[in-house]
Amino acid sequence: MKPYQWLVVLLAVAVVGVLGAQWLAQHTTSDLGQVIVRSGGYDYSTTLPRAALLLLLAWLLLAALWSLLRLPFRIWGRYRKRQGRARLLEGLRAYQGGHWSRADRLLAAAGDDREAGAIALAASVRAADARGDEPAAQARLAALAARDPAAHAMLAAERLLERGLPVDAINALDVAAAQPLPPRGLLLRVRALKAIGRAGEAYGLLGALRQQGVLPETDLARLEMELAAQSLHEASDANLLAERWEAMPKPLRTEPSVVAAYAERAAGLRWDEAALRHLEQALDARWDESLADLYGRLPIGHVDSRRASAQRWLQAHPASPALLVALARLSRKQGQWLQAQDFLHRALAQGAGADAWEEMGAGFAAAGEEGLARRAYANALHAARGEAAEELPGRDLRERIYDLAVSEDRDAHGIPRLKD
Repeated sequence: MKPYQWLVVLLAVAVVGVLGAQWLAQHTTSDLGQVIVRSGGYDYSTTLPRAALLLLLAWLLLAALWSLLRLPFRIWGRYRKRQGRARLLEGLRAYQGGHWSRADRLLAAAGDDREAGAIALAASVRAADARGDEPAAQARLAALAARDPAAHAMLAAERLLERGLPVDAINALDVAAAQPLPPRGLLLRVRALKAIGRAGEAYGLLGALRQQGVLPETDLARLEMELAAQSLHEASDANLLAERWEAMPKPLRTEPSVVAAYAERAAGLRWDEAALRHLEQALDARWDESLADLYGRLPIGHVDSRRASAQRWLQAHPASPALLVALARLSRKQGQWLQAQDFLHRALAQGAGADAWEEMGAGFAAAGEEGLARRAYANALHAARGEAAEELPGRDLRERIYDLAVSEDRDAHGIPRLKD
């Protein structure tokens, strides 16, 4: 007890004693009952209230004596606690300043503290890592495992992830950490699962991450989008792909990266109709250049219907380089190389890059025009490096003006859009 607590107890005892004395004075001895203690041939008798008072005083005396006996140990414990906290603070200050050896020494010494020892040992591991002392880091980790298994599991998993060992990180979390994992441990598990290609399992943990507020909302949204796209890429069959797609929130199913992942995996599983349907729905709802490019690149059939859809979009997006390249690809698949050339020249005039030149090179090569094919491929390399491309021969001024000219592009409210 603290001194003021003892003072309160003594005052309370004094008040009880005064009240008891007054009560005893108002009653006769016969009314209060008797307590007789017989020991060594002697009889000791007193009233019941006095016996109770004597027992209370004896208990207080023993408690005071026990407190006095423990006083040196308490003083020593408080001294060690203050020393441990001082070492912890000095060690953390040294760690922040980059004095790794001094920080490791102070933090390891502070590891004996009962309350802050786990924090000190974890920081000591970091200090040992910073100076490249792996044996010292392992020794501190072993001490941390005995002190705080959950903290040891999270720190070990974090170190393993930094070293590119996600499977070992998951094993560390599974074996050493108490279940359920703390929020930081849950985030480490999600990142480890993502790294080993188990994004579907990691995606299922996002609800717990959101509920516990582990990440800012923007970072969590980005992680959710990455896991959603990766989980679709990892779907082993069409049923699993459809199940994961339907389980995602509707706003997520309009994100270009997620739609692209679904379409690519559906095409890989020979589910062409689903791939095209969701790509077309996404492009009708919100135009995206990357999806328009994917629409022309998907290795699937339905060339005629894709060409018709692309021509319809061209009326609303006449200056879209990706859509013009997609139309060129589809036209070449239909055997219409001259129309494909026109689309590619228009795409280049509207800012298309290496993809357009590469497609043009492939078209010239298939047509047997090797000189133009080599020049187009060279321009693809120049465009990829950010260098200027060389003009192809045979394109007159009227055709170049036509390539640059596009109809006015207006939004849904009829307001003209400015070209980026």
